[in-house]
Amino acid sequence: MIALAPYAANPALTRGRQHPEAAPATRNHFQRDRDRIIHSGAFRRLEYKTQVFINHEGDLFRTRLTHSLEVAQIGRAIARNLNLHEDLIEAVALAHDLGHTPFGHAGQDELNECMREFGGFEHNLQSLRVVDHLEQRYAEFDGLNLTYEVREGILKHCSWPNARLLGELGERFLNKQQPSLEAQVTNLADEIAYNNHDVDDGLRSGLITMEQLAEVQLFAEQFALVQHQYPALTGRRMIHETVRRMIHILVTDLCEQSSRNIAEHAPQTLDDVRNLPPLIGFSPAIEAQQLELKRFLRTNLYRHYQVNRMTSKSKRVIAELFRAFIADPGLLPDEYQAQDSTKQPRIIADYIAGMTDRYAIREYQRLFSIAE
Repeated sequence: MIALAPYAANPALTRGRQHPEAAPATRNHFQRDRDRIIHSGAFRRLEYKTQVFINHEGDLFRTRLTHSLEVAQIGRAIARNLNLHEDLIEAVALAHDLGHTPFGHAGQDELNECMREFGGFEHNLQSLRVVDHLEQRYAEFDGLNLTYEVREGILKHCSWPNARLLGELGERFLNKQQPSLEAQVTNLADEIAYNNHDVDDGLRSGLITMEQLAEVQLFAEQFALVQHQYPALTGRRMIHETVRRMIHILVTDLCEQSSRNIAEHAPQTLDDVRNLPPLIGFSPAIEAQQLELKRFLRTNLYRHYQVNRMTSKSKRVIAELFRAFIADPGLLPDEYQAQDSTKQPRIIADYIAGMTDRYAIREYQRLFSIAE
């Protein structure tokens, strides 16, 4: 194994777990966390949760599961270059979307609107809720009882009111501190993965075209290089060659710029990292190209009228399920009917957020279709 940098997270020096456990005999703490995440029910359900395209729209589009695996792969590649802890990055990458609702960001936005009077809904906070409370697998505690470092990486965003309720885990948001470099890497590996793979899925779907993407510098430059090297190449191979080179450019730049940032600030410990500005990032030139790509996708893919139509349907499913369950909790499975009525909205949010796309659609049909 590559020697860790002194400022990398070290499983032997973990801040620990919420419930004390003996150290694992054959794995380090972060490996144990990764394994618990992989074996969780919430992780398996990611297979049928949307990235951009609703699950039934095609078998070859990304899901939350394939996206999480791609983030883990990119993150580990960056970790090896920066001498950071690969297992921590992998654990955070595999867990970061566990709290996502069905139907992607449309589902999240609508559930947040439904929960406005009851504390709102944040998918990062929901991911933490999944691993801290909702998974029920172990005899001695609820949740997966993950280490502080993995939980910190999962919670990449958090509102101030919620941060104040999270004790030690919320302090960095209140004190404007940074998480570990491993958490910072995972955050940007997530961005690299979804931007570039949304290009791939967008082209596969036909909602965006090569001609449109030719106006985006990051794509255009790599596409021109592929055309020059392989003038006879067409179709899916041409797209894959271009997208993989885009990922290579971004990962390489991120490693180089982050190395420069680390050298400039010279952290000696993980505590130093927490009190410095973010150290993992792109160079200004590549950051501008990445931002241009994000804007292109937002305008041409995420707001495409066909995506908007499915978004509208998705929001209606989430909203009507929530309203039905709030009006009559007796419609819920027994385990989701709260004894304390004040807790019922949050439990309904847990139930809906845990649904896959297809389960949410079936549940909607069961409640509102006479044929069911």
